Amino acid sequence: MPFVGKIFSWMGDQDLDYGPLLAVIALILILVGFLVFGVSAGNVFTVFIALIPLWLPIILFLLFFKKWMDTVGAIFSLGQGRTTLRIRLPQEVTKSPEAMEFVIAQIHNTANPDNFMQTYLQGKRPLPFSFEIASIGGEVRFYVNVPTKKTRDAFEANMYAQYPNVEIVEEAVDYASEVPVDYDKLGYEVFAVHMGKKQGGHMPIKTYYDYGLDKFPKEEEKVDPMTPMLEVMGGIKPHERIFVQILAISYRKSSFQNGQLQIGEGKNWNEASKKEINTILRRDKDTKLYKPPEGKEGQFGMATQTPGELNAVANIERNMNKPAYNTVIRWLYINTKGGFNGDLINPTIRMFSQFDGNTNGVGVRWRTDFDYKDFFPGKKKKQLMALKKQELKEYRRRVYSPKSGGDDYKIFTSEELATMFHLPGTVALTPTIDRVPSKRGEAPSNLPVGEFKQ
Repeated sequence: MPFVGKIFSWMGDQDLDYGPLLAVIALILILVGFLVFGVSAGNVFTVFIALIPLWLPIILFLLFFKKWMDTVGAIFSLGQGRTTLRIRLPQEVTKSPEAMEFVIAQIHNTANPDNFMQTYLQGKRPLPFSFEIASIGGEVRFYVNVPTKKTRDAFEANMYAQYPNVEIVEEAVDYASEVPVDYDKLGYEVFAVHMGKKQGGHMPIKTYYDYGLDKFPKEEEKVDPMTPMLEVMGGIKPHERIFVQILAISYRKSSFQNGQLQIGEGKNWNEASKKEINTILRRDKDTKLYKPPEGKEGQFGMATQTPGELNAVANIERNMNKPAYNTVIRWLYINTKGGFNGDLINPTIRMFSQFDGNTNGVGVRWRTDFDYKDFFPGKKKKQLMALKKQELKEYRRRVYSPKSGGDDYKIFTSEELATMFHLPGTVALTPTIDRVPSKRGEAPSNLPVGEFKQ
């Protein structure tokens, strides 16, 4: 049983559909078992039919479990609704990205179900938050798409608490719907890229702490990692669009209570962080770098780590105690047909190099290319076009489908998300950033109250 438990625990952590595979393996093992013991094929078939009431329900459960969970999950998501909020930046932002980290931490919601009914009939689960930066002809706008119920009001309240002069407006028409799914029929072209952590999710990227923004430097001394992104996006031509989307789902441990085929409760994501720290500090006995203790029992000798290693340990320790999100990043480049600017692709990818540090970074996980269609005959070209339409459709729906094993969700903490998405100050000189025209002031406290009479 412990071995079986480990298998189910691993399956739960992977969050993949192994039902069909297990069903086939189980049938093969049964048949092989009978044949090994010399039972004739006819008798095997007879026993196989006789045991249908036992094995058929199990196989059907394994086959349809994930499909059922996906279905009830979609129903739950639709019931919560979605709202796209446009964030108009104040003229002056004096706060560090820590203010946005506070907002992101406050809306962290694991949606843990109270009972199996909420899990398996109502489909209760954490829903994605989408932090978006869109450049429409060079005008750079900030958006957040959140579940309407419970989350929208909490997000707005926390934003106003941290940024009193910010302006948040609900979009009557989602900006992403301006480009139709059948974009090719209306003279558009689409290029899509998936970004993600280059290494495991437990390893942090370079954050605003590394840039010294937690120490509140003077505006002219700030080095904001978002400025290269805003400059690239603010410099595109009027007929071009760049949409950046960061989809984040509150992390929760896998368990049968939460809807995974799991015996017991899965490990927390930061267990890998603890192991990494032990490796760096030479405390992991399973590695060649292990340094045995010296002197008193259980006490290690003098540290031999480099300053870079000690800094990495400090970053990992700080990061592992923050609210975590399963996160993916995608961006779309949209242009009129025939106007594709290939020289813009590399600078757009390099926008994310500002988050590369000594422990992790953000890189390309999957992409579509215009040039590929010139080499693909018929069917291949249609498949590529279908992929691009799927990307645009998923962007608008705020959902994500991994295209390969390395393209899956990775852990990003509130600190990392706030580094990639926060309200920049005047250090961002991009003139086309959507800001509130003037600073709002408080009403005078001595204004007369009541009806005015002549």
